[in-house]
Amino acid sequence: MPNKFQKLARKYSFLKKGWTPQQNLFYGFLTYIIIGCLLLCLPIGQKESVSFLDHLFIATSAVSTTGLVTVSIFDTYNGFGQFVIMALIQLGGIGYLTFTTFMLLSTTRKITLWHKKILSTEFTLPKTIKITDFLKSVILFTFIMELLGALLFFIAFKNEGMATGEAIWSSVFHSVSTFCTAGFSLFNDSFMSYADNGFINFIISMLAICGSLGFIVITDFGLMIKNKAHKISFTTKIIFYGFAILLTIGTAFFYFLEPTIAESSDSRFLTAFFQCMTAMTTVGFNTVDFGLFTQSMMLICIFLMYIGASPSGTAGGIKITTLTAVLAIMKSRLRGSKNITFLGRRIPYERLYIATSAFIFYTIIIVFGTFLITLSNDFKFEDILFEVSSALGTVGISTGITGDLNTFGKLVIILLMFIGRLGVLTFGLAIWSKTINDQEEPLIQEDIAV
Repeated sequence: MPNKFQKLARKYSFLKKGWTPQQNLFYGFLTYIIIGCLLLCLPIGQKESVSFLDHLFIATSAVSTTGLVTVSIFDTYNGFGQFVIMALIQLGGIGYLTFTTFMLLSTTRKITLWHKKILSTEFTLPKTIKITDFLKSVILFTFIMELLGALLFFIAFKNEGMATGEAIWSSVFHSVSTFCTAGFSLFNDSFMSYADNGFINFIISMLAICGSLGFIVITDFGLMIKNKAHKISFTTKIIFYGFAILLTIGTAFFYFLEPTIAESSDSRFLTAFFQCMTAMTTVGFNTVDFGLFTQSMMLICIFLMYIGASPSGTAGGIKITTLTAVLAIMKSRLRGSKNITFLGRRIPYERLYIATSAFIFYTIIIVFGTFLITLSNDFKFEDILFEVSSALGTVGISTGITGDLNTFGKLVIILLMFIGRLGVLTFGLAIWSKTINDQEEPLIQEDIAV
């Protein structure tokens, strides 16, 4: 029997080396989902039985760090089931091969070219940051922040009168879920019961922002502390400026224009900030019912989910850097400039091609996903668009239609969550890369009116 397993392992290893980096990520995350789904199907992890599709939905949502659920996590799964979900969130949050590569790096002091290719595909890094420094920052920072989050959550939950045992598990679970911006909660109303609790709101915001700002930012600052000669990368500056601007504008919109939040006069600013933060960081927790929002504020929320936060972090969306690149192209075209610049720096054309491709493909997927669900489910259009944006952006907030979707609708959301975690371009390359001929034949150039 051991010999058979060894043969299978060798065959699988040989097969993996024949895949492109994008295909390795595709099948790697798919494997996590399948194993997680099978574990959740075991009776030892359940309080009550639910369908296989619901288990698959939860496993995909956990690995993609989305947080959309079709069943109650607390009412459906016991401690073992909840632990499996937390483990899937952790694996999905830090990325495929990150932990195993870190262990390899810790023992052998070097990583293989195969590992580097896959990690470079999953994490887009500026040239100023080495993949080895980045990996160390990911693991160390994740451990520190999740430990700090668990301690703070424990204090907060104990202050709310929660029993010690329950407070310990809730603290650990919610700390991992928050930092990985997964949005999974052991409370059926998310954090609506703690809408006025400033301490809990602070803990969630701190963890979510630290996770969503991305490991590029953390690595950059870590290198600057170690070496004063190290300069903060252009990518980090864009992330900081973009995040601060969007968070400020979004909070102002929610504060002044959303009637549901205006009614919360005692904690109006806190509520407005939290809903904007949860959409931007894609953490997926909420302290008010998004189903009660006006259409205009739902549109603002969809836009924030669409953008997301930072590349190479735990958040979803097209990323602030992609938005920046698209805006830079538009600005340069309007000014008639040949160079595409932002903040006085020229952006490489290679990055611009990637950004525009991601922007277009992401938008197409949202439109197509919305079309498929409107075709098969009878909900308000804005609710469906909100759900699709939340799934593809791996956000996890909902107007309340997730559990009422039919089988086809749930399958569409499962696919969207998977694509969102993988990345739209990585997904596209994993599916179509083998059909592309690397040796392109010379083509006749033709003009096109635009």
